[in-house]
Amino acid sequence: MAKLTGLHEALARLDVAWAGADDSNDLSRTALVSVTEAVALVQRRLDAVQVDVAAGIARESRPELGAESLAKQQGFRTPGKMLAATLGVSTGDALRLIKVGEGTAPRTDLLGAKLPAKHPMVREALNSGAISAQAAAMIIGLLDRCRVAAGAERIAEAEELLTGAAPRLGLDELRKLLTRAEAWLDPDGVEPRDDEKRSRRSFTFFERNGSIHFNGQVDAESGAPIVAAMRGYVSATFAARKNAIDPDAPDVDRRTVAMIQADALSLFCSHMLGCKANGSVLGGATVIVRMNLDDLESGSGFATIDGVEQPISAGAARRMAANGGVIPWVLGGESMILDWGRRKRLFTRSQRLALAERDGGCAMCSLPPEMSRVHHLRWWKRDQGPTDLSNGVLLCETCHHRIHDNGWEIRIDGLGTAARVWFIPPPYVDPARTPRLGGRARFDIAA
Repeated sequence: MAKLTGLHEALARLDVAWAGADDSNDLSRTALVSVTEAVALVQRRLDAVQVDVAAGIARESRPELGAESLAKQQGFRTPGKMLAATLGVSTGDALRLIKVGEGTAPRTDLLGAKLPAKHPMVREALNSGAISAQAAAMIIGLLDRCRVAAGAERIAEAEELLTGAAPRLGLDELRKLLTRAEAWLDPDGVEPRDDEKRSRRSFTFFERNGSIHFNGQVDAESGAPIVAAMRGYVSATFAARKNAIDPDAPDVDRRTVAMIQADALSLFCSHMLGCKANGSVLGGATVIVRMNLDDLESGSGFATIDGVEQPISAGAARRMAANGGVIPWVLGGESMILDWGRRKRLFTRSQRLALAERDGGCAMCSLPPEMSRVHHLRWWKRDQGPTDLSNGVLLCETCHHRIHDNGWEIRIDGLGTAARVWFIPPPYVDPARTPRLGGRARFDIAA
């Protein structure tokens, strides 16, 4: 019964949040938020029970039991097939539940003495309802994959960091963090993975039904200029659309992002065919590569590219640094002014690059830097705010309006590119107004 105590508590919380309403149409906005949080807690508590049971079914269906296997007695070839049919999920999802259950279950040695779970901190986070089974599976998968290369001490450190960060992240954000964590745990494995991804690069096209269809994939090094150019073109298009004289005119630009990107590809290729200039014909497209200077000089470690999740090897970073249109991440040298006070109203290119290093793009929602703009925290005109790094933050247009329209506040702790950005929600979102970490620090595993 002790295993179900947390689930019962979560169900009781859901019952209070629902407050006798017939359906969601009878719930206030506050109640909708409370019910959503309660449902999420119920699901995570149920996950903890589910993975425990999945491990038990796998244990009672191990191959050495032969005909006495629980799965075979129930008419299934494997425990994964049994769980998939019972839960109505794919076999892959069922196997992930088993893997999480086995990785977080208490163990015994050959003499029957009790041993801690293989992943004790993941077990604790799962049982407390802090993370879901999906998040636990992603973390366990990474830790097991890097265990030999990183060693037990580094794996334990990573498990603590990841289980501490995961409750504040959605699965897409967690996947981004795990990508960085893998490079941190196994930096020597980055270059072989780069080579493997590069060997799979392809671009194909064919004509069908009057249209030309494209299909392709490239490695991070090759794709970074494509991503930067495409996003830059989309951002410029939306900026021009915002400044349209008559936004309701019949001929106003109403293209979707996908349409704009298709037009950009055609435009870039047309420009390349007719361009006679020497050097880079797309000089406005900038790729920012960030890497520790010692690692760059020694050829070890890894680098990251703004707007691209996959880290690259030191060798790839060196190759990119030799190309035009690439800017290194090291900023703030003696010849570069990063604080202008009241002497300049607009943030400079150098300041924007420094803020991109600190914020990683929109500090609130993580859109890439080229889709974000620098905003004064204390307004230039109204508050006499300076044009300094400590008074600037990168925000996309949507988050900028969210901050101003809904009563959010921003606080910056620290100085320069190592500072941390915190978003403080209004009381109606969080009565305690607990600060939420923003910027690149959410995804820097070594931070």
